[in-house]
Amino acid sequence: MTNPAKPITTSQTIGPFSHEAWQWAVDFSDAARPVDAVTISGTIYDGDGLPINDAQIETWQPAAAGAEASQPLAGFRRVPSNDQGGFALRLSAVPQAPGLPLAYITVFARGLVKHQFTAVFLEGDAGLAESAILEQIPAARRPTLLAVKTADGQYRWNIHMQGAQETAFFDYV
Repeated sequence: MTNPAKPITTSQTIGPFSHEAWQWAVDFSDAARPVDAVTISGTIYDGDGLPINDAQIETWQPAAAGAEASQPLAGFRRVPSNDQGGFALRLSAVPQAPGLPLAYITVFARGLVKHQFTAVFLEGDAGLAESAILEQIPAARRPTLLAVKTADGQYRWNIHMQGAQETAFFDYV
């Protein structure tokens, strides 16, 4: 979603126009979705706090590869954000090694010349205290990687690309 008070930048006008171009890549029919699943829903926001309506969020769950062996890309998901910046991740509820995230996340969106990497952990996971990944992040920023359990048993996790609530992102070398 563009802010009418700010002009579109050049990096916002170049491709890959992901909503049109990438939808063919991963199509999980209801039959291929995991029966035992964790649902994480949220909204992705830009630096002005506005929802991003053209983001693509990719997830990878290494621990789910065996449980999803019949799927075309076991452990992988790609979901677009909707017109209000919302997204829902339906991930396999497979046991993780202590301290590892439920999923590794890659974010693609307008204005990003380079995609961003992060991870999502479930609130209340007993392995959080021994996570080597979380130890690398200042304690005050760790909650940006925690999906919070809601009253319906699902989870809520928002992604903030910039600003005071910015999600912790990682550099891989």
